[in-house]
Parts: sequence; structure tokens; C-alpha cells
Amino acid sequence: MLRCLLSLCLLLVLSACVGKAPTVEKLPAPVKVEPLRPVNWSEVDGWAHAGPASALETFRKSCRAISKREQWQQVCAAVARVEVGDEQAARQYFEKYFQPYQVRNEDGSVSGTITGYYGPELAGSRVPTERFKYPLYGQPNDLLIIDLGEIYPELSNYRLRGRLVGNRVVPYYDRSKIDSSEQPLAGQELFWVDDPVELFFLHIQGSGRIRLPDGERVMVNYANQNGRRYRSIGKLLLERKVMTRDQMSMQNIRRWVEKNPEAGEQLLAENPSYVFFRELPAEFKSPPGALGVPLTAERSLAVDPRTIPLGAPVFLATTWPGSGEPLKRLMVAQDTGGAIKGQVRADFFWGMGDAAGQIAGRMKQDGRLWVLLPKVPPQTDKPAVAGTVLSRAEDRR
Repeated sequence: MLRCLLSLCLLLVLSACVGKAPTVEKLPAPVKVEPLRPVNWSEVDGWAHAGPASALETFRKSCRAISKREQWQQVCAAVARVEVGDEQAARQYFEKYFQPYQVRNEDGSVSGTITGYYGPELAGSRVPTERFKYPLYGQPNDLLIIDLGEIYPELSNYRLRGRLVGNRVVPYYDRSKIDSSEQPLAGQELFWVDDPVELFFLHIQGSGRIRLPDGERVMVNYANQNGRRYRSIGKLLLERKVMTRDQMSMQNIRRWVEKNPEAGEQLLAENPSYVFFRELPAEFKSPPGALGVPLTAERSLAVDPRTIPLGAPVFLATTWPGSGEPLKRLMVAQDTGGAIKGQVRADFFWGMGDAAGQIAGRMKQDGRLWVLLPKVPPQTDKPAVAGTVLSRAEDRR
């Protein structure tokens, strides 16, 4: 009897569904937004009151690297004829030779995150002493770099880093191993410094200066890294409720690590990524960016080169850290960064030393970007967008 009742119920359910096809909601296809939208100069917020002469001098440096590329030949030849320091001539130059494009995110929005970076200066020595005991390493001899694009073209943007153990390639040492008492990289030190926290932040910044006991200052720059994924210690402190978002800054992280040395050492070790450096010639007073030219304080910008070509002028509209006052000026895209990913995303280079570090560590502002690209010559029908003028550069920080 129970079996019959169950069969009857099943027949009633099935009969209720006869003739009713399941309703499937067809979602609209996502709209693809072009990242660069041409605009008039009047739409560039702040251009009318900007003093572009300083940025023009920074752009001259870019031309050392990009002037042989077809799309940049004319504008680089013309910039050499503009008088240094002449604001009116600089403005006329940019308006004559460049077309502004507003940078947009994938969803069509035009606002993004603007952070700051700087070049730390550390006290150091070429030999270890009781004071200077924390090593800054050059690129290790056993670091292997495998370009996957040579075997799999679809993976051309990926590289593996590791070391050889027997006939196997294994991941390279992580931070905790490199900094351990085993010292697997002994003998490959460039310098020794006196502050492990400052050394950690030098790894994050990617470039800096070592101040030797005799007063000599030596610039060091990113050479390579161990291939391990970067893990933000700031994010870890937020997750563990050690700090709030309002308290988060490079200065507060440094203070916390210094006040909690044992826990601080463990925290630093949780970032497995490790950077190796090279010593630069004496003529370098500022670090070279990904473009290969020395960065200019408060005029050089790190960008995502998939959207903004390295070497291009970029107008930035954001606010000063800590005050909210407008900060609108012409910059130049001369660097990249491992954390600088996305369309409306940039890193503002504040310069060298502690003063620059103070303001860079507080900077995390909303901002908008306009990239200036050479006007289309009459014989062509496409602007000089990022993909056509850019040579791929290694992430530097």
C-alpha cells in the first residue's frame, strides 16, 4: 500500500512538470571596456594649472630608452628643442605632440589606488662587524631562471626560479632558510647592514642606498629574487587584529616589529619572497626604474605596463597623504612593481632617504590617470598604445 502511494505521488509530480521547460535566465555578456579613452585636454583634471616643465625634463630621460621606437621618434626629437624650465613652451609641446587618454578599469570606472615608494638609506659596511651583521646578498650563483615561454608560448609571461639538487630543479630557498643560522648563501654578500627591519623594507622597495662608515654612499638595485610569492606582513597584522586599517603604515609596522623583536622576526619570516641586489656605478644618485633610466623624485611613476607603456607621460590626479589636499601633476611612467597590477594603479616615487620614506609609507590614495601618447601620424590609423611600444620588463619590487 505504501509503495502504491509513493508511486501515485511521483506520477502527480511528474504530471505537474509536463509542458513546463525549465527557465534559464540568460545573463548578458560582460561588456569589454577599452582601458584607454581619448579625451580633450580640458577633460584632464588639473592640466590647466599644472606646471609641466619639470615632467618634461623627466620625459627627456625616458627618451634615452624609447627614442628609437617608431612611435616615439618624432616626440623625442622635438623635446630636445624645448627650452629647459620654460613652462609655456613645455605646455605647448605636450599639447601639440600628444593625445591624452583617460585610463579606465575593466568595469569602466576611472578611480584606482595610488601608493608611494622610495629608496631607503641604510648604514652598512663591506665587511661584517659586531654592528653590521645582517647580509645584503647579490644574485646567488646557483639560482636558476627558467623561461617557460621558450617551451610553452602561452606561458611567455612566466618564469620559474629554483636550484638544482641532483638532477631535479627544486624551489629556491625561502626567506626563513636564507636568514637562518645555516647561512646557505654565505660568501655571496655585497654588504652587511645594522638593521634587519630596514633591510626587509629595502627588499620591498627594490632599490636603496648604503651609507658606508667613511661617508661613501653606494646605490644598490634589484638584481633578481628567489621566485617565492610575496606575502604582505601588513595584511597579516590586519588579519591578526594587531592594527586597524587606519593605523596601517610602514612606520607603524616598523615600530611594532622593533617593540616586539621575537614576534617581529617571526613575522618577517612569513614573507617567503627574497630579493637579491647589485651594486650600481658611482654616477647613479637615484635608482634606475624598469625603463633603465634614473628615477626622478616626485615625477617618476611605477605603473602596470600592460596598460600604460613605460616611458610615457602620465597625468595624475590624487591627494596628498595625510591631508586630503589635491595633488595633480604630470608624471612619467618609468618603473613597474610586483604589486602594481591593474589599469588605474600607480606607485609614486618620492625620492631617497627617511623624509621620502615617511610620506611614501603613508600614501594610499584614490586617484585617476591620463596617459599621454604620441598623436597618430597621418599615414597610420592606430595610436601608440601600450602593446605596440612596450618591451617587457621584469617586475622590480
